[in-house]
Amino acid sequence: MTNNENATQTTAQAAAQTLAPAPTPAPRLNFAKAAPKAFKAVIGLDAAARDGLDPALVELIQIRASLLNGCAYCLHMHTSDARKAGEDEARLHMVGVWREARNFFTEKEQAALDLTEAVTLVHRGGVPDDVYARAAAHFDETELGHVLALIFTINTWNRIALSTAKVAGEDER
Repeated sequence: MTNNENATQTTAQAAAQTLAPAPTPAPRLNFAKAAPKAFKAVIGLDAAARDGLDPALVELIQIRASLLNGCAYCLHMHTSDARKAGEDEARLHMVGVWREARNFFTEKEQAALDLTEAVTLVHRGGVPDDVYARAAAHFDETELGHVLALIFTINTWNRIALSTAKVAGEDER
């Protein structure tokens, strides 16, 4: 075999490994059964957070946080919910690149997405004053409190789904 043939074979083998499906994770803890009071508390926070918020905005926030956290389970769930609620497919495709696709989102939605990023990625230096001020300019105090609670909640759900190896497409609600 020539060096070229070896390189081609090695590249093909690497590509095949890259394209191979990830192994299915071993079953993990069922959080709802193992910690029912904690699970119900998160459900309660989730319901309270949504109260009074536009359902489309709720899904955009949950989708953005789930993208940032790499939570396929929640991403699948919330994009499906958004579609069922009539969300435009093009907007769903643009959530991950909303800064470059601002024309798809209102100023209020952009402020919420920016706040979602800052809170979700709080380890990168907290929530900048300008991001918070922009959100506060678009939401009254009650709405802003609910938006923050929603961001806290989706980050909690993402962590539950990721740590317990929830499988995307298997909506257990």
